Amino acid sequence: MNNPQPRSGYTLPVFACAAAIAALNHLHNIKSNQTVSLELIEPPEMANIPIQQVAKINENTALGITISEPGDNLDLTRNTPIWAIVEIVKNSQTDEQIIIKGGEGIGKQINNDQKDAIYSYAKKLLFYNLKQHLNPEESIQVTIILPEGRKLAKRTSNEAFGVVEGLSLLGTNGISQPLSAPSQLEVYKQQLKEKAKQFNTLVFCLGENGLDLAQKSGINSQQLIKTANWLGPLLVTAGLEKVQSILLFGYHGKLIKLAGGIFHTHHHLADGRREILVAHGAKIGLSTPILQKLFTCETTEDGLQILRKLDQETGTNWTEKIYQSLAETIDQRTQDYIRKYLDFEGKIGSVLFGRDRQIIITSKTGKILLNSESIRQN
Repeated sequence: MNNPQPRSGYTLPVFACAAAIAALNHLHNIKSNQTVSLELIEPPEMANIPIQQVAKINENTALGITISEPGDNLDLTRNTPIWAIVEIVKNSQTDEQIIIKGGEGIGKQINNDQKDAIYSYAKKLLFYNLKQHLNPEESIQVTIILPEGRKLAKRTSNEAFGVVEGLSLLGTNGISQPLSAPSQLEVYKQQLKEKAKQFNTLVFCLGENGLDLAQKSGINSQQLIKTANWLGPLLVTAGLEKVQSILLFGYHGKLIKLAGGIFHTHHHLADGRREILVAHGAKIGLSTPILQKLFTCETTEDGLQILRKLDQETGTNWTEKIYQSLAETIDQRTQDYIRKYLDFEGKIGSVLFGRDRQIIITSKTGKILLNSESIRQN
């Protein structure tokens, strides 16, 4: 029996653009269709996006609504409504024909003057497609709204990377690839096998931010492995390929799961970050009132800030002690995980960084690997 190929979908910018086109067409009194066609640019193909609703707010303003469909992907934005409010601007004070703004649920970039978290591909997509529907002398303002954006953002690591109050319109193309599907794991395994032929030490990076920070730390980019959420199977693959050392390099809100024995890090499958942090606080001897505070935190980053504030106010080093305990446990449990499946005598080290993109802690073995010439850029 053949397994069906995982189904791809579209990224959030595509649905935002479709909603904006639907709203603009409505203002132009173009008969509403159930779908909108748009050019994805990347890749160079057309997409037909269903329109949920469209209506005028007033003579010059209309609202279009689409629903996110990311395909066969474990994506928290599935079935999320995306709104686009399009206003025809009379007597515009600017030469720009199209102005794009983020409304409710679109994140703000705290490291970039609080600018809306609407990135280059999303802007390119909106400008290109909307311009084709505009009259030559017409100017519009487009406001993208994600009504559930604030709530959903609490379940992501956005805040760790400088985006607050909502989600990002992110991505470099319009296709949402099923990265959590088994076929993508096979791609990652093959990449790992190729690199294992060249290097005895590999650096596992959880996500794009881990990749970026690892390279900025002077690690040879050829030894970096992007794992997505497939840490467990990729660790076993590395063991099978006789990799001698593995450095885990990731955001603490992801890597902390390994200290609890969770080796598929997608939140849809397992969590427990808060409980793991509290357990290590209790192990080190943190007081009950602070443990209770940690337990009520919405994010691991919030817990880190509580510990740092405590250290600052009391002259203690709870943050270092607790995170050192976490890092050493991550190393040990990762070795144990690989040894469940095969004989493995290699070294495991870990590096955990925070929202400020600064390293919080490095395990003892992690320090040895991080300072080793075997992973440094030539």
